[in-house]
Amino acid sequence: MHAKNIDAPSEKPVQEWSDVVAQLDQGDFMSLDNDGPPHFSTWLTTINAEGSPHVTAVGPVWDGGAFWFQTADHTRKAKNLVRDPRCAVSLGMAGHDVVVEGTAEKVTDPADVARVAEIWHTRGGWPVTPDEQGTGITAPFNAPGLGPPPWFVYRVTPTAATSVRHESGTTRWTF
Repeated sequence: MHAKNIDAPSEKPVQEWSDVVAQLDQGDFMSLDNDGPPHFSTWLTTINAEGSPHVTAVGPVWDGGAFWFQTADHTRKAKNLVRDPRCAVSLGMAGHDVVVEGTAEKVTDPADVARVAEIWHTRGGWPVTPDEQGTGITAPFNAPGLGPPPWFVYRVTPTAATSVRHESGTTRWTF
């Protein structure tokens, strides 16, 4: 991993990635019921076929050094990721805003799906469970545009990240 202060490299120290990960591990950005502070919104950006960005709110979890989110196969974000897996997850956290760039892949391994469903359930309060095949998820509710379950889990593996501290400095990491 390489870290760089992109505001004033000779004046300010870089932020430690481990500090960002510690906040991500707490899951404070998760607000599936929309009752969290306004800065806890999380956005996924994918690339449309003609190259323009597609930005949509998601309710991800952070686990094992990656973001995990869910969607239906018919959504624009899912179709965009099939064509081009590059994406970014953007969120506000206590003291700084973070953008994690990476690649997304659909995950159908039953152990991974079950582990992430349990995180949504215990940390986020969303009563989600794996579907009968274990390759998707189901719950009593989800975003109306997703349609009926099953919905599918995606993992975003980071390739780079940027943190803009509210009080001082911007750090860029490449992994």
